[in-house]
Amino acid sequence: MGFYDKFILPRFIGTACGTKPVMQQRQKVVPHCEGRVLEIGMGTGHNLEFYDPKKVDMVFGLEPAPDMVKRAKPLAEKVDFPVEFIDLPGEEIPLDDNSVDTVLLTYTLCTIPDTLKAMENMRRVLKPGGKLLFSEHGRAPDAAVEKWQNRLNGVWGKIAGGCHINRDIPTLIEAGGFKITNMDQMYVPSTPRVVGYTYWGSAEIK
Repeated sequence: MGFYDKFILPRFIGTACGTKPVMQQRQKVVPHCEGRVLEIGMGTGHNLEFYDPKKVDMVFGLEPAPDMVKRAKPLAEKVDFPVEFIDLPGEEIPLDDNSVDTVLLTYTLCTIPDTLKAMENMRRVLKPGGKLLFSEHGRAPDAAVEKWQNRLNGVWGKIAGGCHINRDIPTLIEAGGFKITNMDQMYVPSTPRVVGYTYWGSAEIK
């Protein structure tokens, strides 16, 4: 791991994922989590303050980056429910089948290399009747913006830890065996349009 990946990237991602508009998006979905929750890509713990401790039994925080986990742990110690960190990539979920009530995805699908495998694993661990909650940025509906997303995607990925700004989020979720039951979408305010088009909502197993 180079100097940038170890010291600069975690701070860059932590700042980018913690802007006021992005935090407002998180607040729209995280409070709906219930029971045993699997959060994919916990990062530095931005979602922790938005969980409703009256609804949540515990949270499994899957995060492969040690420096992210190091920053998230102090926040996890302050919440009124157990948080167990899992230091594996999103494609590898070491939980039993049908073992969680909610899977939470916030600004994570953009960076997972094998999204199909990851979504299939999320479906595997989610209980029948459970829900997938998501807030993800991705492909914009406007041709001019999408054109720039495609142009900048490679460069952005190099500076943002493999983040893709042009992924078709609804298609990825449904290809992984989920049916979207509710979804809103918009350009997040005060955010560059090429990285700010966001989809959020809920899905269930097909």
